[in-house]
Amino acid sequence: MNDSLAVLWVTKDKEAALNMVFMYTKNSKLRKWWGKVTLIIWGPSGPLLVSDAELQKELKALKEAGVELQACKACSDRYGISDQLTALGVDVKYMGQPLTELLKSGAAVLSV
Repeated sequence: MNDSLAVLWVTKDKEAALNMVFMYTKNSKLRKWWGKVTLIIWGPSGPLLVSDAELQKELKALKEAGVELQACKACSDRYGISDQLTALGVDVKYMGQPLTELLKSGAAVLSV
């Protein structure tokens, strides 16, 4: 069994981010529900993150918990926020192939 979880965060809904994305992702790592936990920032979630101090604080807590932070470069370039995401400690890269590999590997992928 693949013990990896990737949470694909694609919405600009702050309430969903705080009360599902960040909460479940952080607890998944801290409580060892999953061995490897990755948050993937994709699309409209990126601009929300770079403009919101509360979400940035939560992102820092995810990183401190050991959650891997990634973002889609194509998306963040479209929004002009790649450098801002990098400054927040996010690995900004083209995500089409990595996401495909995750899906094919049997990793759990949760999209919100």
